[in-house]
Amino acid sequence: MERASEIAPSPGREKPLLSYPAYIGGKDYEGIGWVYTVSSQSLLEDVFTSVSLKRALEKDPDPRSAAAQHPYVVGRCAVIADSDVDLATEAAAGALRGWAAVPLADRMRLGAMFREKLLEHYDTVLDILVAEGHPVKLARWELTCLLQVYSEESCSYYASQMHSEFEQGPRRLIVRRQPDGVVCLFPPQNAPLPNSGLAVLALMAGNTLVVRSPRSIALSTLYVMRELVAPLLEELGAPPGTLNVICARPRQILDSWLAHPAVNDIMFFGGSEEGLRFEQECVARGKKPILELAGNDGLLVWKDADIPLAVEAITESFFGSGQICMVPNYVIAHPDIAEELLAEIVRQTAEIRPGYPQSEDVLLSPVRRSERFFRLLTQATEHGGQIMIGGKRVEVDGTPSQSGVFLEATAVRVDGLDTAREFDMVREETFFPLLPVIVPAPTPDDTLLDQAIDFLNSNRYGLRNSLWATDPQVIDRVVAELRNGGMLKVNDSHIGFLPYLPTHGGTGLTGGAFGEGNYPILKTSHVQGVSIATGVSPRVAEYEF
Repeated sequence: MERASEIAPSPGREKPLLSYPAYIGGKDYEGIGWVYTVSSQSLLEDVFTSVSLKRALEKDPDPRSAAAQHPYVVGRCAVIADSDVDLATEAAAGALRGWAAVPLADRMRLGAMFREKLLEHYDTVLDILVAEGHPVKLARWELTCLLQVYSEESCSYYASQMHSEFEQGPRRLIVRRQPDGVVCLFPPQNAPLPNSGLAVLALMAGNTLVVRSPRSIALSTLYVMRELVAPLLEELGAPPGTLNVICARPRQILDSWLAHPAVNDIMFFGGSEEGLRFEQECVARGKKPILELAGNDGLLVWKDADIPLAVEAITESFFGSGQICMVPNYVIAHPDIAEELLAEIVRQTAEIRPGYPQSEDVLLSPVRRSERFFRLLTQATEHGGQIMIGGKRVEVDGTPSQSGVFLEATAVRVDGLDTAREFDMVREETFFPLLPVIVPAPTPDDTLLDQAIDFLNSNRYGLRNSLWATDPQVIDRVVAELRNGGMLKVNDSHIGFLPYLPTHGGTGLTGGAFGEGNYPILKTSHVQGVSIATGVSPRVAEYEF
């Protein structure tokens, strides 16, 4: 396998410039141009220099140019022509027979190998994520989640689901999962690396793969696929074309995948409206859609909850300025503890601030389009909502400013569970650091719990839900009756990943018509039953029961 190159640094740089062509059929593919990754810190330190650099790189992408050698410039990735997208699909189709023939036990080794490789490259991957604009605390969470996906416990569970055997008299019965075929992955721009990392599970199932690296934030995906995954596949003897990584125009990539007869599954990450339209296109073309769309997660705090710990989970809402689908999006607070809970939310939220992404105590990310944030706040206050904290644009140092690129972490009190969904910020995913806290009217506990469970179940979205309570009867009822979503967490981090449990996935506007908890190794494979008999008369077998 040809390795990607590093361009030696000029005197003004400490590190070499990372340079990744496309990767098709086990070889570099130069494409028709380049997109550069400029450190997000540059935008916060000096907007003029950042914009000037990007314009200069667009005009002259030569890696030896003065612009390309600027310390702010981290790396570059090749962009291929629309007409070349099918080359990656055809390379994946050509490798399918060979890779699917590799024994399951050998393919399953890839999970542990990838985890070890990710740990070896941890610091470099972390640096790239920070350069792409992820606060270091958020970046560590993303990598921790990805490592948990490939933990020993998780990989053992995946293996148990892929193949089972039974004996029945003269028959050997097998229930196994077979690979779907060519899987194409379209990761989101807000978190391409951790979601691209799920592609390894599709490879473990025996599929071959085409990964799209987003043009605006391409480097982390290409780095992980080229430096971590590709060498592991080579070590396992995978045929060229088992993995392909491309960067091109997004709509043209999707159109090519939909049209190509060799594509079996498309893993799509994006907004619900766009994703549900895409689901229909997939079904019409005979493709399996695997959707990871918007989330609007609910968190219920009962009257006996550990309030400081519950608020630690609640304020996970502000990770990355709320621009993550699996953070808490609204809270239902038992009226007996609502005042105490709101006070603790205000206290902990006041400690959340903007800053440079490499700062250890920074949680917020810049928000580029904030007009809807202020429309949501205006609607809430006009309907009786009360802003408890936040609500302003701020500069990197926290100073209020009409031109600030950050939004303050914001909590809004909403009174009344029966009318809460009249607030857009409750009914819809917002993707802002904006948290409504719903305080129901005083109601007997049994009735209130019924109402809260009904409220959570009636959410049009269904990614994750959380409960904070200590009463075993309350916990048992919520666990038994809450049907919505792909994950339920009780007295735990809302956003944390755990062994065995699904990594992503949900119901309704989160996962589409086929939505559920998503184990990508299972989603990209299908059940097949096998019977191997010895000395059985088919005529007798017709009447066996």
